[in-house]
Amino acid sequence: MKNDRPNFLVIMSDEHDPRYMGVSGDPHIHTPNLDRLAGSGTRFRDAYTNSPICVPARASFATGAYAHDIGYWDNALAYDGAVKGWGHALQEGGVRVESIGKLHYRSVEDDTGFDQEHLPMHIYNSEGMVWGSVRDPLPSQQPREGRMLGDKIGAGESTYTRYDVSVTDMTIDWLDNVSDDGEPWCLFVGLVAPHFPLVVAEEYLSLYPRDALPPRKLHPRDGYTRHPWIQRHHDFWPTEEQFRDEEERLTAMSAYLGLVTWMDHNVGRILSQLEKCNLTGSTRVLYTSDHGDNVGHRGMWGKSNFYLESAAVPMILSGPGVSTGVNDTPVSLLDVHPTILENFGLFPNSAPLEQEIPRPGRSLLDIARKDDDRERAVFSEYHAAGSPSAGFMLRKGQWKYHHYIGYAPELFDLDNDREELYDLASSSDFADVLIMMERELRKICDPDAVNQAAKSDQAKLIERHGGREKALFVGAPAATPVPGANAKFGD
Repeated sequence: MKNDRPNFLVIMSDEHDPRYMGVSGDPHIHTPNLDRLAGSGTRFRDAYTNSPICVPARASFATGAYAHDIGYWDNALAYDGAVKGWGHALQEGGVRVESIGKLHYRSVEDDTGFDQEHLPMHIYNSEGMVWGSVRDPLPSQQPREGRMLGDKIGAGESTYTRYDVSVTDMTIDWLDNVSDDGEPWCLFVGLVAPHFPLVVAEEYLSLYPRDALPPRKLHPRDGYTRHPWIQRHHDFWPTEEQFRDEEERLTAMSAYLGLVTWMDHNVGRILSQLEKCNLTGSTRVLYTSDHGDNVGHRGMWGKSNFYLESAAVPMILSGPGVSTGVNDTPVSLLDVHPTILENFGLFPNSAPLEQEIPRPGRSLLDIARKDDDRERAVFSEYHAAGSPSAGFMLRKGQWKYHHYIGYAPELFDLDNDREELYDLASSSDFADVLIMMERELRKICDPDAVNQAAKSDQAKLIERHGGREKALFVGAPAATPVPGANAKFGD
């Protein structure tokens, strides 16, 4: 298929809060390669995950559909290719499409739309975190031994950092050997940093001394009271209370920042190889992440909520025909799907994709060409580990609305409170805004029906694994091991 369409390179990190980039305004973080990429293209300032946990976020990324429309609810109900995604469409269109690194789909045995998967990381044992599907009722605490962040925190290397070296090295080799015959290609590269374990080489850790770290906002020890839905999740997985002492807690923050810079280093190696192979002028590059990380804010770690630090993701698009600057239209991972299809001239014609499944994304290429639309609605949902009921997020205009089944909502005014410090939901002054935002949310889904559907599918999964008591001990304990490693992921 002779074609003058650009190649397309997707680089997805894991758990990167987009505020931790120099180009986002952080004065401490070192991300020279991401900053340079953003400077050569469009950075979407308000980008969000469609589910603040790995597996459902990546299913939405693959298919351009919401989790509730495709049934990939949590870290045990993973993408298996049954719903066709952008990879399948590229294959149908004759485009070479391959992956290197973390995908976090169900299994290498599934047809998920890649001609080849190199060094793929999928959910553990094709089962994932089955114990995290036990939510009705939610256990009082996480049933697996060990702490989520891993036993070791600080300087060193882990299976994850070694894996990222292998993924980056293979990507460099792939680019060095890709045919320069004019046939366009699409390559997905999945890095795991800055995902925990919070272990990184000393040269990166030392960039962020513990005595120079900015304070974490809204810590309960300073009088902050968590929302009851959030507190229930924290009780299930009380990571903040599992640090050995305050020094280790601060080291964890330094290590996360160090991992961001380590990830940026690997992105830089890939971008340098593009340039070395004279592919920069013929390749569009998209950088994003599957979700963010709380990194101690509100006394929490990991993800699994809708606050900025967990639900926001970086979104940078650069390459031929992409304008430079910052775009303020809210976007999400769903928008990657039509972006890739448009890049290869396959959008809106997207056979063999099922047309009955809603795919509400919009091409980032199209968004970047037009005036900002701050009123565009962006949606996220959570039905996974530690949640007593479904949670939903809607961002529209200046408002960010969190809807919890069985719990009071939250409302934030992002024009006046970018860091989401003040919940306005209980104030009568914003009653009309709450009504408007819930009405907009219900245009996307029926929250109660979705809650019931998720729990019904999870109940069937639990039954397949022998019932609740057995299911509580099935699956990786905290994070997915790298290929060939055992479930003790931090070694």
